[in-house]
Amino acid sequence: MRIHGGIALTVVGALVAFAIRDTSSRIDLTAIGIIIMLGGGLWLWFSYQLVRDKDEEEIELIKPKVEEQYTTEPHEYAIEEQIDVTPSHIKPPQEP
Repeated sequence: MRIHGGIALTVVGALVAFAIRDTSSRIDLTAIGIIIMLGGGLWLWFSYQLVRDKDEEEIELIKPKVEEQYTTEPHEYAIEEQIDVTPSHIKPPQEP
């Protein structure tokens, strides 16, 4: 149930109500068109309600697995070697 159907039903109802000449005295096309437009409006309302209910579900901003990666607690193991992160163009030349 998407919004497209409601819009299409509303447009068809408007065409039946206002664009077609009513030459028959038995059928009132204006009333039928207005009823179709009301149906399109209800369709739009229901489709909005369905989308809104999905949006109100609980949304996690940060997934727990990602959050665990960025903890500030120290590691359980000690690093054996220091890692030099100085950019290569700033480092002094090393002797072999």
